[in-house]
Amino acid sequence: MQSTYQLIKCTLHLADNALILSQRNSEWCGHGPVLEQDIAITNISLDLLGQAKNFYAYAAALYNGFSDDEKNATDHLIPRPWKNYGRELNEDDLAFLRDENQYLNFLMPELPRGDWAFTILRQFFFSAWQYDLYTNLIKSPDATIAAIADKSLKEVTYHLRWSSEWVIRLGDGTDESHARMQNAVDDLWMYTGEMFEPFIDEALAPDSDTKLLQQSWVNRVKNIFDEANLGMPVSGWMQTGGTSGRHTEHLGYILAEMQYIQRTFPNATW
Repeated sequence: MQSTYQLIKCTLHLADNALILSQRNSEWCGHGPVLEQDIAITNISLDLLGQAKNFYAYAAALYNGFSDDEKNATDHLIPRPWKNYGRELNEDDLAFLRDENQYLNFLMPELPRGDWAFTILRQFFFSAWQYDLYTNLIKSPDATIAAIADKSLKEVTYHLRWSSEWVIRLGDGTDESHARMQNAVDDLWMYTGEMFEPFIDEALAPDSDTKLLQQSWVNRVKNIFDEANLGMPVSGWMQTGGTSGRHTEHLGYILAEMQYIQRTFPNATW
């Protein structure tokens, strides 16, 4: 029970991060600086949504295999309004019927959209984290997690390259673009430490030593920042709480918009 419970928590964590950042990035649809990049950020949103769907589907399958007592033990993570619907849990339930304190995503994805520099830098930080993590998850003894990571890594590789190029372009661009990117660094850096708190079960990702992952991430970020003429911040106090269900006020607004239809018309299908 404990190992399966921890597996569900890790799977929800990966799904929640992808879903919330997908929702934030989708706010650029129709508002990108140029048409090509409008399409690019929208496609990245769709990639992240697909990753979230795959992880939620796996979490639902694990949950449906639980006994009633085991399901009762996870009620603080997974509510059961669908119990009255006469069906099993599915990925839509996990995305649209959980409350704010049941989401396990980092704080960074839920922050307001900001300007283009803020969005680009957040995607770069997140993709750099995903890249190393998914590389390790491919070697997971859990075949489903390994398969999702393998498929997702192809997408994340593009996300990382695309966002890296934009960080360099803006950081090493005009005075204004450089200032906006440096401001984004100053605003976002305090949210990066949470990505390296121990959360992913080592049994799920054998090479997921958080100190090694963090060092790899810092090295990658520094290399891009050097090309972009951006200064690396001095590490200091870091925001935390998302993986424990303690979120900023912004997540509630995201969920209110995202979950409105499903909660208004429960169990509706298209």
